[in-house]
Amino acid sequence: MSGHSITVTNDEALVLFEFFARFSDSDELAIQHPAEEIALLRISAQLDKSTADMFEKDHAARLRAARERVVSS
Repeated sequence: MSGHSITVTNDEALVLFEFFARFSDSDELAIQHPAEEIALLRISAQLDKSTADMFEKDHAARLRAARERVVSS
């Protein structure tokens, strides 16, 4: 199986981690096929390995700042 690589900034990784965490806790997105959920969860698992910001005490502040930087870039 061949793979694809994507590059995201640390800020994007933190923002996406939060998005995927919210997604996994609810049905906010309309999944049309089980493969979509599997693919999203696999990406989420890769993000879990890429940044430790989500485990810091000031996670909420880091997330707010990351979101602002992503929007302004």
